[in-house]
Amino acid sequence: MSINELQDEVVAEFNDFSDWMDRYQLLIDLGNEQEPLEEKYKTEQNLIEGCQSRVWLQADEVDGKLIFKAESDALIVKGIITLLIKVVSGHTPDEILSSDLYFIEKIGLKEHLSPTRSNGLLSMVKQIRMYALAYKAKERKL
Repeated sequence: MSINELQDEVVAEFNDFSDWMDRYQLLIDLGNEQEPLEEKYKTEQNLIEGCQSRVWLQADEVDGKLIFKAESDALIVKGIITLLIKVVSGHTPDEILSSDLYFIEKIGLKEHLSPTRSNGLLSMVKQIRMYALAYKAKERKL
């Protein structure tokens, strides 16, 4: 599935709930379904700066596609990073860099997060794009 198809799927899933308490619960459930990140990846280097909670993000390149894994010590934040990974993981650096992550706006995530969580969300997106840039640059050198 393309990044946009995955985003549309997320939007449809969130549109099933009109109440934000239900949407928060969906985020928490998504986070709880996420495989725990291996301890070896919980390093300072993988910690996302700009997040109030601790969020680790690991990216690996497999057959030209980036596979992301993450973990957070906060339930809602873990759900948010899980959503981001669900949309971008398994795509090429170019696909990730050229994507407009419109689902964040469409599900109303930004406006229903506290300012610090909203900044954290932007930091997560920025870090995903930085990994994509780094892997793209690495590909050019090969």
